Amino acid sequence: MNLRTLAMLLALAAIAVFAALNWSAFMAPTTLSLGFGEVQAPLGLIMLGMTALLALAFLVYVVYLQTSVLLEARRHARALQASRELADQAEASRFTDLRAYLEAELAKLASQGEASRASALERLDQLERNLRSAVDQSSNAMAAYIGELDDRLKRGAGDDRPGA
Repeated sequence: MNLRTLAMLLALAAIAVFAALNWSAFMAPTTLSLGFGEVQAPLGLIMLGMTALLALAFLVYVVYLQTSVLLEARRHARALQASRELADQAEASRFTDLRAYLEAELAKLASQGEASRASALERLDQLERNLRSAVDQSSNAMAAYIGELDDRLKRGAGDDRPGA
């Protein structure tokens, strides 16, 4: 029980005890002026009735406030749930978009890798052809030099022969 409820119950208990202790004074008739006439009635009982009506009015007001707060809290909870679902859907959509983007980028990278691989193989083939050509030219040049040296040796050996 919270402090306000306890204070309210203590105040009502104090009023009830005060009324019980002074019941004879509460029930004593007096002349009361209503502004347009006079009435003989017990003033204490009228004041006690007004206090009870005021307490009832405040009770109705508190029930009304509590009901409106509960309804508002339910409305906010539904709005929060709807917002949460919308945020979850947006997040799922972002993940789907990210997945599609990553797949596209990976496909692009794979095609670039394949193109780079093909380009590198083409370069290697060209370098191999160039190397073979250079080796063939070197071997032809070497054969020519060897042939020339062989001719010189034969000519030089033929000059050294007697009778030649």
